[in-house]
Amino acid sequence: MLLRMSTLLLKTLREEPADAEVPSHRLLVRAGFVRRAAPGGYTWLPLGKLVLDRVVAIVQEEMAAAGGQEISFPALLPREPYETSGRWTEYGDDIFTLKDRRGADHLLAPTHEEMVTLLVQDMTGSYRDFPLILFQIQTKFRDEARPRGGLLRGREFLMKDAYSFDLTDTGLTEAYARMRAAYQRIFTRLGLDHSIVSAVSGAMGGSASEEFLASAEVGEDTYVGCTVCDYAANTEAVTTPAPPAREVTAAPTAVHDTPGTPTIASLVELANERALGGRTDWTAADTLKNVVVTVQHPGREPELLAIGLPGDREVDLKRLNAALAPATAVLFDGFDTRPDLVKGYIGPQGIKIRYLADPRVAPGTAWLTGANEPGRHATDVVCGRDFTPDGTIEAAEVRPGDPCPACGDGSLTMRRGIEIGHIFQLGRRYTDAFKVDVLGADGKPARPTMGCYGIGLSRAVAAVAEQHHDDRGLIWPASIAPADVHIVAAGKDGQVEAALTLAGTLSQAGLRVLVDDRPNVSAGVKFTDAELIGIPRCVVVGRRLPEGYVEVRDRRTQERKEVPLVDVSGVMTAELG
Repeated sequence: MLLRMSTLLLKTLREEPADAEVPSHRLLVRAGFVRRAAPGGYTWLPLGKLVLDRVVAIVQEEMAAAGGQEISFPALLPREPYETSGRWTEYGDDIFTLKDRRGADHLLAPTHEEMVTLLVQDMTGSYRDFPLILFQIQTKFRDEARPRGGLLRGREFLMKDAYSFDLTDTGLTEAYARMRAAYQRIFTRLGLDHSIVSAVSGAMGGSASEEFLASAEVGEDTYVGCTVCDYAANTEAVTTPAPPAREVTAAPTAVHDTPGTPTIASLVELANERALGGRTDWTAADTLKNVVVTVQHPGREPELLAIGLPGDREVDLKRLNAALAPATAVLFDGFDTRPDLVKGYIGPQGIKIRYLADPRVAPGTAWLTGANEPGRHATDVVCGRDFTPDGTIEAAEVRPGDPCPACGDGSLTMRRGIEIGHIFQLGRRYTDAFKVDVLGADGKPARPTMGCYGIGLSRAVAAVAEQHHDDRGLIWPASIAPADVHIVAAGKDGQVEAALTLAGTLSQAGLRVLVDDRPNVSAGVKFTDAELIGIPRCVVVGRRLPEGYVEVRDRRTQERKEVPLVDVSGVMTAELG
């Protein structure tokens, strides 16, 4: 492949885009890889499309090696399959829906579990057709409320989704392990520093679920790691070790006047000043905070829900929504319509709405909490004696230093990452919904069990850019760079011609070459653009050309060396493989 910058559709920018919030967005636009077409939608320019295509090729190779067969579904799909699975309502406003000229409902597909299940139902009939792994590379659509971060969170994106079908749970476990290993190879080949963490399934359903997160400070996912064992999990999936149930030894509940204490901090200060309950060592962790939220279940009326948690913790809405999925929750703000819910003074004793508690609110624990009267709190409110939660919920924030739920010996550290892949053991949710049965080896009906495995391909490009750049520009890994070699002709007599001749030689040797043969462009601008674009090797045809030498620059290390022109092809082929 040989690209000439004099004819290439490319425009580099010196100024940062006004709407760019993260390095990958700024650099991919400035270097001429993508261009904003609409909110959350981007045009892939020639250099960007080359990178994306190389990412796609790696994924195709590894999926085929793992036994996958590539197919392709439409992006515009009818409502009925999603109605059958229940996800037409579960997705809510997250999907784009439309009507055709006949008034029939359709959606732009966010995923294709329903369609692949129907395809397998149509195309298989016997145990001999299994196991089966199908995958596709398809444009997907989600109506993000606030698209941001360039390619990291768009409304339209390219995704690889794969689906395994087996007739036994053991087969599903084996397919899951095979896909997991394939993902590790893919992300290693892409040059991505990544972690595998436990995750929640959300609207996808199923049991086992893991995310592949590329480490990045701009990542929207927070995940934890243990200082002792290999435990790692998205904060949404972190479980809280519950203390053992205690014998009730607390005094009877006592109600106290606590005017002007609607916050935990003000309550603790007053409780210690007045020695409430005979104590002067109250801390926020001794108080029970009760937060009311409005829960919207798909296709149902909203519900009020109270969440009880230690007062030194805040409700993490991402964790709460993960626990409630497919329902969603927002903080309740209608206290003026509910006199039984006294804002700032709510207690769990006698509460008239559903009440779920943090696992730390264990039977026998005693708390300082609201008395459900304005300006009053109660001491020695005991779980299991004075109130009984309707269940537990993981909704409290996770903090550095929390105990590891896996080993119990280590503590949790917090990290940030970009979700680049997600794998699920779906089980039979979708084959049950569509009643998919085939003839088993014993002559009886057998229902397939499924796994689902997704990679955000366009997001992966942005994740690579986040991890591989410096203050000069992008630094592409050789595996996905738009070219192997960037040849820069400094511009003096004979240098452009020599650069084009060298470019042809390297191209014939099997290398991908980008040559800067632009007339009337200064050497300084060409060097600046070369560093911005980030090709692994740059060959400068410059001042030593009359002596038969060129300069070879390594984009990552900034190492420079003089190489005889006649040896460049051999050197580049050896270094770039």
